[in-house]
Amino acid sequence: MSAATINGSLLAKIDSPSDLRKLSVEQLPQLCAEIRQFLIESLAVNPGHFASSMGAVELTVALHYVFDTPYDRIVWDVGHQAYGHKLLTGRRDNFSTNRTFGGLSGFPNPDESPYDTFSAGHASNSISAALGMAIATILKKDSPRRNVVAVVGDASISGGLAFEGLNNAANTPNNLLIVLNDNDMSIDKNVGALNSQLAHLTTSRIYNDLRYKTFKALKKLHLVSDRRKGALLRFNNSLKSLLSKQQNLFEGLNIRYFGPFDGHDIATIVRVLNDIRDMEGPRILHLRTIKGKGYAPAEADPASWHAPGRFDPESGKREGSRPDAPLKYQDVFGNTLLELARKNDKIVAITAAMPSGTSISTMQAEMPERVFDVGISEGHAVTFAGGLAKDGMRPFVGIYSSFLQRGYDHIIHDIALQRLPVIFCIDRAGIVGEDGATHHGAFDIAYMRTVPGMIVASGRDEHALRNLLYTAQAADHGPFAIRYPRGGGKLMEWQNAMRELPIGKGERLTDGSEIAVLTIGPVAAPAAEAVAKARKEGIDAAHYDMIFAKPIDEDILAEVAAKNCPIITVEDGTIDGGMGSAVSDWFTSHGIPRTIVRLGMPDKFIPQGTPAQLHAICGYDTDGILATIIKTAKR
Repeated sequence: MSAATINGSLLAKIDSPSDLRKLSVEQLPQLCAEIRQFLIESLAVNPGHFASSMGAVELTVALHYVFDTPYDRIVWDVGHQAYGHKLLTGRRDNFSTNRTFGGLSGFPNPDESPYDTFSAGHASNSISAALGMAIATILKKDSPRRNVVAVVGDASISGGLAFEGLNNAANTPNNLLIVLNDNDMSIDKNVGALNSQLAHLTTSRIYNDLRYKTFKALKKLHLVSDRRKGALLRFNNSLKSLLSKQQNLFEGLNIRYFGPFDGHDIATIVRVLNDIRDMEGPRILHLRTIKGKGYAPAEADPASWHAPGRFDPESGKREGSRPDAPLKYQDVFGNTLLELARKNDKIVAITAAMPSGTSISTMQAEMPERVFDVGISEGHAVTFAGGLAKDGMRPFVGIYSSFLQRGYDHIIHDIALQRLPVIFCIDRAGIVGEDGATHHGAFDIAYMRTVPGMIVASGRDEHALRNLLYTAQAADHGPFAIRYPRGGGKLMEWQNAMRELPIGKGERLTDGSEIAVLTIGPVAAPAAEAVAKARKEGIDAAHYDMIFAKPIDEDILAEVAAKNCPIITVEDGTIDGGMGSAVSDWFTSHGIPRTIVRLGMPDKFIPQGTPAQLHAICGYDTDGILATIIKTAKR
């Protein structure tokens, strides 16, 4: 809905949820339709997470309609579905800045709005965070009662942290309401036994009402107490399972369950929320929704429309990549993985709910029995890979850099400690752009460098990436981490004849004596441009591609030390603990004083923006590197 057409609409009159609550229930379907039209027209030109927000419109409207936000808390999981929430909470008129530098974050962000109660961006944290808030409001004796709602998807609830939150919610006095947004999708199709369980859950509202009233009556007669409530619930749940021949996972945890209900029937959702809003104890409302609801192309192919890029609202035609554009790094990885797996029958692949996002789907299509999608369970993915490796397989684990952080303990305890040959293919390493701080792959070099026995590498282009993938599986090197960025590379002819690389050896790209530039990964390209421009300024700069952050190439460092010149390190990651730190550590440990300037992400969280904008702000685009070369050479 454009600025021209929004005038006179219901949405135009809503600057906060208090305005929403002035509407009648009968007006809410029209409002939901207007929100969807607004999202279609906005996201067609300013891309974002489309299908998730389209599917969550009614539940979003109902929550703000029934609950007194922001006094009552709504905690969103992941945040892909929160665009409607932003429109209703005072951000409609600047929604055009969503995911742009200096504009709105693409995810809930407490620094942006009091209605954004907790940071979101990674899956499965809403139940734990909301439970903490629910208990805090009891401890503080907030009056009137402050309600806390966790909104979680059917994919996110399969994550380990969500299960830990559910377990704690069942055993700690609280009044948490969990809204399960069940659309049978994450980014790709959901997998696992829990998804099958959700598809068959059912219950009777009459039964739940009767059970609640019975408990109240028995409590009034002093025949049952809160202390014995758990035993009564377990007995009731066992009886219900026997009669219905169904087992309810949540009621097995003593969490009251309501549903499933049609998540697009706004009147029913409002009624049910009003019915259960003031109940005591943890409870879960199960809503069945359709990802992409209200836009036929997205409903037909929700995976592709998760984040579709620009599109024509009328035809649904998406703006494709240029036919002359280089292949994306993830596709170079996916095709190379399949190529290697055809020759090495020990290779297996693991993804955590991202087969298409990592391009592991390329191998999955041809060798499904050797590809494992474990759902949103990165810690399990790592340890599962360890088990495969322990018994002779060669697992490739493809996970985004920012998501792999959740498997860090497993990397140390279950992989590195046993020196298992698990190959971590770290996608979206470095600046990722518009998804912002929660998604930048800032820390993988730093957190992998500290792990004993871990090899940490990044190729400067597609050929180098393929060589590293080949090297990792060619011999048992122990744990091996290979990072590569989001987006396209540089080479149209990306298929080279792969060769095994010597571990811990870099390459001199340009010789020089006045200054030495050391890079790792694809930042070699802007650095090479900067070095070439510096030569035109009369600065004789050398350029080395280190390839490995660990083990670092000591021969190159000794060569650079002999030049007795300043050093600049460049990496697409945090400078604290990164490749530049490894270089500084080496010079310090050898007692060699040198001027070392480290370029990379500074010690702060980087906001959203285009990669070009963010590289410039951080000072390691071509102009930034050149300016640093000139400034350092003049010292």
